[in-house]
Amino acid sequence: MFIALSVFEVANDMADEVKQAFVKRPHLVDNAAGFLEMKVLSPQDNGSEIWVMTYWEDDKSYNVWYKDHMKEAHQDIPKGLKLVPGSTKVRFFD
Repeated sequence: MFIALSVFEVANDMADEVKQAFVKRPHLVDNAAGFLEMKVLSPQDNGSEIWVMTYWEDDKSYNVWYKDHMKEAHQDIPKGLKLVPGSTKVRFFD
């Protein structure tokens, strides 16, 4: 299994809107080859920080999705969203 963890912090009090966007997401990634699951979390001590964990069968499946579909999957990001500079990180796990 392969996990991609994206972490970012919302700068302008729109964390709830971002979380709702994930709840109402178009589920485009759900049909991607090798996709298993997505979890969206926030630490209890910082509700503005959002962690998006996607689980894949392997890193190749993730890389194909990222290259071909990541942009369209993020088209419903709430308008006006601002992130804390330098807060965006992507980490990968086996």
